[in-house]
Amino acid sequence: MLSFKSFGKSFGARLLPLAALILPLAVQADPSTPPARDSLAIDEPGGVPAGYTLKWSDEFDTPGLPDASLWRYDTGANKHGWANHERQYYADARPENSRVEDGNLIIEARKEDLSDKADWGGQHYTSARLLSKNTYEYGYVEVRAQLPCGLGVWPAIWQLPATKNLSWPDDGEIDIMEYVGWDPNTIYHTVHTGLYNHVKGTQKGILKEMPAVCGQWHTYSLLWTPDEIKEGIDGRYYYRFRNEHTGNGAWPFDRAHTLILNLAVGGDFGGKTGVDDSTMPWQFKIDYVRVYQK
Repeated sequence: MLSFKSFGKSFGARLLPLAALILPLAVQADPSTPPARDSLAIDEPGGVPAGYTLKWSDEFDTPGLPDASLWRYDTGANKHGWANHERQYYADARPENSRVEDGNLIIEARKEDLSDKADWGGQHYTSARLLSKNTYEYGYVEVRAQLPCGLGVWPAIWQLPATKNLSWPDDGEIDIMEYVGWDPNTIYHTVHTGLYNHVKGTQKGILKEMPAVCGQWHTYSLLWTPDEIKEGIDGRYYYRFRNEHTGNGAWPFDRAHTLILNLAVGGDFGGKTGVDDSTMPWQFKIDYVRVYQK
């Protein structure tokens, strides 16, 4: 979900990559062209690989704000606006927008103005964007989550390199799960690199059909090794992106990444057909996040 992420079911250029150069860890790509499919679609058993052990996790068992030792907030673009013309203000440690209750992390998007905030940029919606303080290089990630329903929703589970000077798309982006309300039966799995990205119309991803996926609990997973990336749902892999071993342009995924959980409102991709305020507030619920490594 970088700042220009996407491949969708409508075609045509949407965004310029300028925002990604300005907003480290704040961009979010926009799927605006169909994904390249070559040998990417698979159907294989998943789950925690043999020989992998739990490195860190959050089971979201302690009510209140998310664990500050595990998560931080990304609010850097509030003042001048988020990429993809998204319409939310990302709040910092505000329980109305991010909290743990009933054993789940809830990221909530609301219709409201926070004009009293010094970094308010005129947004009429609020939400939250959490970044893991733990980083990792290669491993297996599993997130059990329930996606919100509603026109304009854009939740994502994704990751970016753990660097302060992010250069998108050259540094790479891995999208474990993206969902948009106007396409209610589809989960998007994608990667972005210097050679393969939606700005060039070459991004690598698949659209996984998941009827009535919002409002239901599912597990979303990523297996990232030096040779390939595989992503899937409910214990099966449906997407593979292989390391071509041709250089950084095709495979920049050889350094530590930060895991990101966020719920965007509208934007060029999420709000392609508008935002339905009557369905708000929206709740993106996460039961657990688990990261395993060899």
